[in-house]
Amino acid sequence: MTRSAILDAGSDFLRTRPFRDLTVGLLMAGTEYSRPTFYLYFNDLHGLMETLLGEVKGEIVDGARAWLSNEGNAISGLQQSLAALVEVAHEHGTILKAVADAAPSDARLERVWDTFLASFDEVVSARIAQDQAAGLTPEFDPLPVARALNRMDAGVLIQAFGSVEKAEKDKVLSAIMRIWLSTLYPFDATASLERIGD
Repeated sequence: MTRSAILDAGSDFLRTRPFRDLTVGLLMAGTEYSRPTFYLYFNDLHGLMETLLGEVKGEIVDGARAWLSNEGNAISGLQQSLAALVEVAHEHGTILKAVADAAPSDARLERVWDTFLASFDEVVSARIAQDQAAGLTPEFDPLPVARALNRMDAGVLIQAFGSVEKAEKDKVLSAIMRIWLSTLYPFDATASLERIGD
């Protein structure tokens, strides 16, 4: 419970303030616990940030199983996975923004952020390759396209959900879904795109 309370306090802080403003004292002031209690669970604030980002990653991976598992219809699986991604980003976009914003001037968080992004590239690339082998997706080098799609998602979702004022989830989902579908499944995407609407 104590560890969860500290993580919740960190998440709450990042909703309105950047990582550079975070101190252990400010963090623990948002809990009922003392400053030394923080160090029972985390070595430093970077460790806290890594844990928060790791929890977000876990939720993203869980939501992506509908498509990454390669079971059932590819398009509907992708749609389910992207919808789940938008839900996670809507809930935790400020954590993503905090790490992404801090990364350029913080070597440790830069490594954490780069590793976070790269962790999705291989699995998306592998799924694209499977769909190419099945004739569902055009032939192209899958890894660079996976990187481009994943980083497009990160940028769009941080811009949409990285602050207290959030964009409309449906519009964000529609935008990224159009790009994924038209890139990966252009042979069958027309009907699906029409159902998305504007």
